Amino acid sequence: MNNAERNTYVKRQLTAALLELLEGRELRDISVSQIAAAAGVHRVSFYRSFAEKEDILREHINVTFREWESSRTPPAQDQAMPDLFAYMARNGDFYRLLYRRGLFHLFKAVLLSNIGPKPEYSNHIAYAAAFLANGIYGWIEEWIARGMQESPEEMAVLLQEKL
Repeated sequence: MNNAERNTYVKRQLTAALLELLEGRELRDISVSQIAAAAGVHRVSFYRSFAEKEDILREHINVTFREWESSRTPPAQDQAMPDLFAYMARNGDFYRLLYRRGLFHLFKAVLLSNIGPKPEYSNHIAYAAAFLANGIYGWIEEWIARGMQESPEEMAVLLQEKL
């Protein structure tokens, strides 16, 4: 196993361990040593890969979001919202866990970096992008809070009716 493969393996183990530990405890009650022990790696391996516990979750969100984005070929504009809600549903266990633990805000940064305002946007476009991205985040957060009762398709229709 080369260094890149070893790093990928360690990150996967740490991610799986943290997610398992989060099922039973709040993040603040989980130590880096506990994560490393549950992952079967040394504590030093954690610090080689991550600065803090939240970084594991941030990276997991980014990886799954990038995988979703790359699978959307071609990314038809009218299919963007159904696809986004389908992504959330496929990863529902993970996002419900983040929500229960008060960590769902970590998803917001990923969403904003993808569909939110950019420095090169004019003020008008930046405000519109911020409004849209934060609104979509709010819809998703409330959907999760209410148990994700509607299908991804139903959520996309509801959102389109309000835009």
